[in-house]
Amino acid sequence: MQQLRLIITGYLRQFHMPNLRWTDFVEMLIIAYLVYHILLWIRNTRAWALLKGLAVIIVFIVLAAVFNMTTILWIVRNVASIAIIALVVILQPELRNAMEELGQKNILSSMFHIDIGRPGEGLFSDKTVNEIVRACTAMARVKTGALIVIEQKTPLYEYERTGIDIDAIVSSQLLINIFEKNTPLHDGAVIIRGDRVVSATCYLPLSDNKLDKDLGTRHRAGVGISEVTDSLTIIVSEETGQISIAYRGVLTRGVDADALRARLVKFQNKQQPGEEKSILPWIGRSRDGQK
Repeated sequence: MQQLRLIITGYLRQFHMPNLRWTDFVEMLIIAYLVYHILLWIRNTRAWALLKGLAVIIVFIVLAAVFNMTTILWIVRNVASIAIIALVVILQPELRNAMEELGQKNILSSMFHIDIGRPGEGLFSDKTVNEIVRACTAMARVKTGALIVIEQKTPLYEYERTGIDIDAIVSSQLLINIFEKNTPLHDGAVIIRGDRVVSATCYLPLSDNKLDKDLGTRHRAGVGISEVTDSLTIIVSEETGQISIAYRGVLTRGVDADALRARLVKFQNKQQPGEEKSILPWIGRSRDGQK
């Protein structure tokens, strides 16, 4: 019994609690955050299917190592470096989108709620919201196809240059006339910045993700621009007259006028009356935690 106790004590002495500093906890939080977002990114891209196939290959490699299959292990050792390069080439579009999304994140603004825009105003006025909703519902009623991109923080100059300069105040009549069938400006997208239509007939990147087969190029372009920028895209189907919204790569179909207005008001990010924006999130709050 004494000998067993000594064995157990000697075994437990091999395990000891290291001295942890506060920087170690910060490091663990950063690593957990990165791992979580990497897994989330893999789950929402083609890398998920590739990862499952890679897991099957790893199982075969482990079995080959267990049963000492020398030929397979020799092939794995010589192909490993090439496989890593091939993996980067295959996932190049996804990696590029991930880097673009990382660059679009304003970490300081999200932490401290810094507002550098116009005080008390959002991205566009309430009049612009009403004009866009009126135009989209009118075009949906007569099944006129439309593609409207509303700029947020990410500049759309690259896509604006592919179209024709308009530089006019947003109005329902203007939008309806632009997308009227058989007119010079109806083909392509309209880009809205603030309260102005800046360009029409713009070419947008097409999405590589799988969409429903009944969705055409207009919807694929609307989702595509929402994947590479933080813009909000409104699509009116020419076949069904259905209104759809694309944001951050997610397509919401069958949107009515009220839902479209609510989404635009939320995207407008307008400061409410009596609401004070501050650099620190707890400044400007009352003692009970309400703004």
